[in-house]
Amino acid sequence: MAGETLEQFARNKNVARAAARQLSMEQLNKLATVIQEVIEHKQQLEIERRQQEARKEKKLAEIREAMESAGLSMDDLIAETPRRGRPPKKK
Repeated sequence: MAGETLEQFARNKNVARAAARQLSMEQLNKLATVIQEVIEHKQQLEIERRQQEARKEKKLAEIREAMESAGLSMDDLIAETPRRGRPPKKK
């Protein structure tokens, strides 16, 4: 289990089995518990990310609806940027 990484274990079951043979049952159970906690944490983060995306989409829909009811477009919100450089010479 010296040079193997969790990514290698995930890709190859035989590598994981070979590494597991070197561990005691207590160590394997502890490893399984730790991995389960990591999985649950990642699942919770994914749920929170999806909820945040849903809130963001809802807010965007509300803004679009408000803009439409006010008769505004994106062009109305974007101010013209002033020209850079010198103004043209007057004749």
